[in-house]
Amino acid sequence: MMIILLLIIVALIGIVIFQWKGKKEQDQTIQYMHEKLQLIVNEQSNEKILVTTTNSQIQQLLIIMNALLDHQQKVQATHRKMEDSMKKMLANISHDLKTPLTVVLGYIEILQLQSSTSEEERQRLLTGVHTKTLEVLNIIHTFFDLAKLEAGDTDYPITKINVCEICRKNILSFYDMVTSMGLDISITIPETPMYALGNEEALDRVLNNLLSNAIAYGADGNVIGLTVRKDETNIYIDVWDCGKGIEEYHIDNVFERMYTLEDSRNKSFQGSGLGLTITKRLVEIMDGSIQLSSIPYKKTIFTIALKQMMY
Repeated sequence: MMIILLLIIVALIGIVIFQWKGKKEQDQTIQYMHEKLQLIVNEQSNEKILVTTTNSQIQQLLIIMNALLDHQQKVQATHRKMEDSMKKMLANISHDLKTPLTVVLGYIEILQLQSSTSEEERQRLLTGVHTKTLEVLNIIHTFFDLAKLEAGDTDYPITKINVCEICRKNILSFYDMVTSMGLDISITIPETPMYALGNEEALDRVLNNLLSNAIAYGADGNVIGLTVRKDETNIYIDVWDCGKGIEEYHIDNVFERMYTLEDSRNKSFQGSGLGLTITKRLVEIMDGSIQLSSIPYKKTIFTIALKQMMY
């Protein structure tokens, strides 16, 4: 009887020791997880918490903690990217505002200091002031347009639109400018109407931006063009030029805020770096997509895809 009692006592002591060791290991694991988590958060690193354990509850906790860390790290990366973009945006806008305002200030100082200025010269200076003031207003309007688009504070109702008619109207509005610059213009728009899901005002702005870019940055190729085509589901609009083009390593960045085409194309043209970002947002509002392909000095094509309507 005593032997059985001793065996029971030994077994109980063994269970207690086993539980104590298990709890101690669990406490050590939880302490390590706490310290590691605190270190990752403080240093804002991209590490994960790695622990070897057979405890199913700790395993589940690790999965949740690492998922939260992954989400937080992605949020931080997005925030840093937006912060860098905002800094560049402010720098670019400051530069773009400073340039015309400096010219305006110069014109005004001439008008103030040179009382003997002829009427013809005064009119020339005042015209310069007017032009540069409009340039400043355009920059400010562009900035707020993007802010409204990204905040969803715009009204572009989606309806059935005649893509061929809208494209024809927009390319013809640039015809005189293009021909006066000595450029050739290639227009391939079917006579048969093609209907897509979209918004006429939004598509007008998209085409205006893309055609303006083609003229500004691709004029050295001596030709710009617009092509409308379709497949079974989509209507495609290609706006293209044969100018300097865009190097492959720039292509993924051209639709980002504050990326400026003069970084990769024509440095004689300045811009706030918002035009193509606005273009992409407008296309996305129409549930479409926009792509860029470029072979320098051969062909640079911006392709808009809109959902075709068959009825």
